Amino acid sequence: MTTSATSGTGGPTENSLRRALRRARDGVSLDVSEAAVLLQARGEHLTDLSASAARVRDAGLDAAGRPGVITYSKSVFVPLTRLCRDKCHYCTFVTVPGKLRRAGHGMFMSPDEVLDIARKGAALGCKEALITLGDKPEDRWPEAREWLDAHGYDDTIAYVRAISIRILEETGLLPHLNPGVLSWTDFQRLKPVAPSMGMMLETTATRLWSEPGGPHHGSPDKEPAVRLRVLEDAGRSSVPFTSGILIGIGETYEERAESLFALRKVARAHHGIQELIIQNFRAKPDTAMRGMPDAELDELVATVAVARLVLGPTACLQAPPNLVDSEYGRLIVAGIDDWGGVSPLTIDHVNPERPWPQIEELAEQSRAAGFELRERLCVYPEFVRRGEPWLDPRLRPHVAALADPETGLARPDALPQGLPWQEPDEAFTATGRTDLHRTIDTEGRTGDRREDFDEVYGDWDALREAAAPGMVPERIDTDVREALRTAADDPTKLTDAEALALLHADGPALDALCRVADDVRKSAVGDDVTYIVTRNINFTNVCYTGCRFCAFAQRRTDADAYTLSLEQVADRAAQAWDVGAVEVCMQGGIHPDLPGTAYFDIARAVKERVPGMHVHAFSPMEVVNGATRTGLSVREWLTAAKEAGLDTIPGTAAEILDDEVRWILTKGKLPAATWIEVVETAHELGIRSSSTMMYGHVDQPRHWLGHLRTLAGIQQRTGGFTEFVTLPFVHTNAPVYLAGIARPGPTVRDNRAVTAMARLLLHPWIPNIQTSWVKLGAEGAAEMLRSGANDLGGTLMEETISRMAGSSYGSYKSVKDLVEVAEAAGRPAKPRTTLYGEVPEERRRAAEASDGHLPELLPVLD
Repeated sequence: MTTSATSGTGGPTENSLRRALRRARDGVSLDVSEAAVLLQARGEHLTDLSASAARVRDAGLDAAGRPGVITYSKSVFVPLTRLCRDKCHYCTFVTVPGKLRRAGHGMFMSPDEVLDIARKGAALGCKEALITLGDKPEDRWPEAREWLDAHGYDDTIAYVRAISIRILEETGLLPHLNPGVLSWTDFQRLKPVAPSMGMMLETTATRLWSEPGGPHHGSPDKEPAVRLRVLEDAGRSSVPFTSGILIGIGETYEERAESLFALRKVARAHHGIQELIIQNFRAKPDTAMRGMPDAELDELVATVAVARLVLGPTACLQAPPNLVDSEYGRLIVAGIDDWGGVSPLTIDHVNPERPWPQIEELAEQSRAAGFELRERLCVYPEFVRRGEPWLDPRLRPHVAALADPETGLARPDALPQGLPWQEPDEAFTATGRTDLHRTIDTEGRTGDRREDFDEVYGDWDALREAAAPGMVPERIDTDVREALRTAADDPTKLTDAEALALLHADGPALDALCRVADDVRKSAVGDDVTYIVTRNINFTNVCYTGCRFCAFAQRRTDADAYTLSLEQVADRAAQAWDVGAVEVCMQGGIHPDLPGTAYFDIARAVKERVPGMHVHAFSPMEVVNGATRTGLSVREWLTAAKEAGLDTIPGTAAEILDDEVRWILTKGKLPAATWIEVVETAHELGIRSSSTMMYGHVDQPRHWLGHLRTLAGIQQRTGGFTEFVTLPFVHTNAPVYLAGIARPGPTVRDNRAVTAMARLLLHPWIPNIQTSWVKLGAEGAAEMLRSGANDLGGTLMEETISRMAGSSYGSYKSVKDLVEVAEAAGRPAKPRTTLYGEVPEERRRAAEASDGHLPELLPVLD
């Protein structure tokens, strides 16, 4: 055998090979061991295997509406920088600063150099600009850092974003970005400027990265777990993504099969893998692996066929045509449906010794195999037709100018022309059901779920599999009585084991826990139950983030969707001021048409209309959305928001600060680490925040403990939290519940335990513990006041998020109502400001004068 792949057992038996081939012919799903066997098929067995794969491919093309079509993308290859922090032992693309200088090149291609290539490509009818570069070169090479600094870029990703915008505006080519390993935040930065991105998985064989002498040893970005995380983040961010494997670099057949199954798992979970490349290793001179044999053609053909069987009919499979010495027919027979990018202008800078075939030759070879060659865009037709959330609104005009609206393929007669890259017009035009804040209590929602329920959240079956391990209860052996003694003596000395035991407490032990928490509450903040006269303003519910717990978010075309105008937002704030409010709390969906500066406009509109109103607005998710859309850092964006009138931010979007749970609850919301970064940055800038935890869904007490410990740690570092808010999961219309995955919200026991333990675990750092009457009702809120809480939150005046989810406790509580809740708990009530200060006498009188009449005083404004 002239390849490095081995089975470890001397190859499969004839019987095992025949059995696996029969299962392939019968359309039965393969497991990893069967796939490893089929990867070794040769001769007649390989012919049999290829025929089965071709049938699967043909069924997929028929279902996609393009039978007998094989695609390619007419592209230019832009090697933006050949510097990289990794040291792959087979790579000739990467070089060092000295060689670039001697060749007369800069550390990065200049904008003029990039645009020259792009313009020439556009003149030849190319529609894709393939931007390829090394991973984070500034982390290894001072020369790269110096170049970026000299040209005004914070990092390589900032330059990639900037040059992509120039390509779009000046040439009309569509950027396809290959910048290597990206973070979740990087995806948010780049998604608005590129219809598609990519990164090869290459292999899941960790030993090839971890062991000295391995092809990826010494390359931090080639760790399989890191690359799989990138694929997950791409799917969560709704980025059409290209990936694939590199065969013949020392992996076994079993490891190769495992790589294919890992790709299948990601593809099924998020439906975001637009294309998989099966690339064969070619040894190159002047590399550490120059003596390694090339992967045989039979290896490639067998891998393509097995990939087709594993990934199924909907997958798009590509094998680079310049790496197979004109043996195109065998790849077509094995199940590919795409040739990838082919350039009439630029070389393949990764494999410079392998020239692209002529497009006419590809067409002839495809025709000989019974296929018509058709041009596609860098973003695959399925994603062109899907539209939102896969295509950012700022890219829609560029894609629409080149795409056939019926097929999603490229229009052959379309020549790229530069188009402005800009925010959508009329972002704040009032649209849709703008009276939802009022009619949600009288008419309810139109349906129990949005119309794209089966697509926007990812694959529900894959989600059930992922959720199951985290929902398994754990055995608790710690003595609850000893834990109660520790809590009563000094709650700061509770160990994790003791805290976990108390979070599981029930019966008399739970009653004792709540008494201890109530005692701590009394010593910390006294008996006053505080509340705030505030108005919630949810300025839009259009959102494509895909949070699976959220029943508030709607597509722009859904019956319950709405967006308020700036004037409506300001009018509602003015109404609230007239009836005694000291705060407006403003949050909204991640509307794809809202520019990153929209949040500034909202804060400014309120402050201009009501200068004395405290603006408590914009969750960490909205902060990141604003920052990435404007190209600002989180710190810069928050600074600008503060200047526009932002006073504090809500600590929502936290849910559970454990990514094990977060990625079940939400498809595309920010990771826990990013939430922490935003909140700590806000605190450093003097922008205080609340803190929250939503519980009772796919979580367990161990997750609550970790979340509360995390919040306590942040508070000890920054002191910026004003309170902690318990948010019981409202299940009724929540997608993750409707799909049969989540529990039906927390029990009364859960609510009492969480409230009590929040008091104990956050003591003395976060003194204010708030309970949610809108989620628990008056009786439930009173019970939480006896379990360690001291705050009832706000009057709200309007509330659509919990009500859309199915909460039955209304959208408004008068001051009198809140006082009665406090009295039911045997305590006095007292108004407060956002920062828990004294309310001015004028505000108190205004609230008392209008109390109980808010619904009549707050008509819908059109």
